[in-house]
Amino acid sequence: MATRAKKTKGESGPAVGRRRSPVRASGRGRRAPHRVTLIPGDGIGPEVVAAAVRVVEATGVAVEWDRQRAGREALLEDGTPIPEALVQSIRRNRVALKGPLATQVGEGFRSVNVALRKTFDLYANLRPMRSIPGVASRYRDVDLVVVRENTESLYSGIEHQIAPGVVESVKVITARASTRIAEFAFRFAREHGRRKVTAIHKANIMKLSDGLFLDCARRVAKRHPGIAYDEMIVDNACMQLVLDPGQFDVLLLENLYGDIVSDLCAGLIGGLGVSPSANLGGRCAIFEAVHGTAPDIAGRNKANPLAVILSSALLLERLGEDDAARRVRSAVLAATTGRGGRTADLGGRATTEGVADAIIARLGKPARRGRRAASSTAPPPSRRR
Repeated sequence: MATRAKKTKGESGPAVGRRRSPVRASGRGRRAPHRVTLIPGDGIGPEVVAAAVRVVEATGVAVEWDRQRAGREALLEDGTPIPEALVQSIRRNRVALKGPLATQVGEGFRSVNVALRKTFDLYANLRPMRSIPGVASRYRDVDLVVVRENTESLYSGIEHQIAPGVVESVKVITARASTRIAEFAFRFAREHGRRKVTAIHKANIMKLSDGLFLDCARRVAKRHPGIAYDEMIVDNACMQLVLDPGQFDVLLLENLYGDIVSDLCAGLIGGLGVSPSANLGGRCAIFEAVHGTAPDIAGRNKANPLAVILSSALLLERLGEDDAARRVRSAVLAATTGRGGRTADLGGRATTEGVADAIIARLGKPARRGRRAASSTAPPPSRRR
């Protein structure tokens, strides 16, 4: 029997934002159409991304997709997993929608995902976790947001062999990055009706590195007296999330902890297949499905496209297309209540294309023509002092 998590926000629907978009870009509005870098990815990536593209286009929003290779496909075709053409495309367009990319374990080329985040200083990973009707899970009414620092910690990739059989990996924590991600979390909480930020750490053991992270979070918390602030050791936080996810609101984490805890939170709502993700910086943003490439079902029209479709709703918000984003989320909710909107992994019978069809059929009409000019809820790093 499912356990009911506390519902602290009092609103229905899966949208992350309350009053404003959490991911809107800074600067002036653009003339139609929007240009978006499209990275289909490896394995099931091309299929689920194609489904998301169909849904976005069905909203009526004008998008010009700039398709680029990355990962395994790029390595075979261009000799590098991150071609210069891809980098330049993202620099021009400032937004990208990305499918899953393969990363070999313990060998092969470095993670493309990590490299892209560093290249474009995508310092904030935002993962809204909300229960979806029709998707079986152990909890109902889960509503929390994971904010993960995206550029340093053990994911800095600084490691070396200091003696045969002995490898050292360096954990990097800086005041600049810690303050910047804490400001993002508190600003997000304030602008979207969230009540509390919880900093997750291991400062009882790593007193200098995690201690610095906490010191920065505490200083930022004092500048936001309207938002409650508390702290929790990461292992206890994992246990508490499993016991009662309703006690959490916005979770603030370093890079490695954020990676692990965000996947745990995805398990609370049905898995990575229904969990959207946004990597945000001052100028650029990449929206992606964070699940794997599932090569065993690639090309078979069986993959679940909901994660990348929900990520595309975050992308629409970044573009200032709030109405379209709302309609995509509402259509997902309506579609997943029946088997026609769920693939086999979610207890349904639909194909990848069938899920897209079910969502498109429920999109509804635009509330109005045009779009609003974009404005930032995460100011560029140069303003964060």
